[in-house]
Amino acid sequence: GNILNELLSNDRVIGGMTKNASIEAKNFYSNFCKGNLFTTNAKTAELVKLSENAFRDVNIAFANELSMIAKEYDIDAYEIIKFSNCHPRVNILNPGCGVGGHCISVDPWFLVDTANGNAKLIEQARRTNDHKADWVVERVIQRVKEFQEENNRLPSLSCMGLTFKANSDDLRQSPAVYISEKLNELLKIQVVEPNILIHKFLNLVNYEKGLLADICVYLVAHREFDPTKL
Repeated sequence: GNILNELLSNDRVIGGMTKNASIEAKNFYSNFCKGNLFTTNAKTAELVKLSENAFRDVNIAFANELSMIAKEYDIDAYEIIKFSNCHPRVNILNPGCGVGGHCISVDPWFLVDTANGNAKLIEQARRTNDHKADWVVERVIQRVKEFQEENNRLPSLSCMGLTFKANSDDLRQSPAVYISEKLNELLKIQVVEPNILIHKFLNLVNYEKGLLADICVYLVAHREFDPTKL
């Protein structure tokens, strides 16, 4: 959703196979990149890339795990996070339904696979974020059962969002797709995804129709779902 701006403004760590290759790559990026350009060797640059994405994955995993803990105590996770973040050295992220995309959900596994058992925290963060999608499915199924007991019928259900991040049309490794397909196996659902026109397995509808469902499951924070703009 922000690729062109990031292409121009982000800092770059450039690692060439030789010192001259790094310099040539830096000269190329300097034609359009406004961020800082740092040169190093290829191995270091690759580890920087993996470390950035693993760091983000670990921090997301903490927020996702905290949201599951809060549910056990019947406490609002967002309130916990809001008050915890009043501490000057605390910055807990907002939880989600998992982690997707071609970077954060993939890159940490390269570290796990090659670190000879030294990436235990990184590996657990990956498993926590993958588990969060199954946890969401379980919570929705429980709510469906409660509705059925209360109303003597199955509910209609809408899943809001399919992409792996907000305001994008990218479905790669999206936990929202995984959740929607799992739910669709048990209960024919409809999906609202304003950034794509068709999905080969799921029934896409507009937001207005999606809101008519008995249960709405918000999976992606698209701008179209902002309640202040409805």
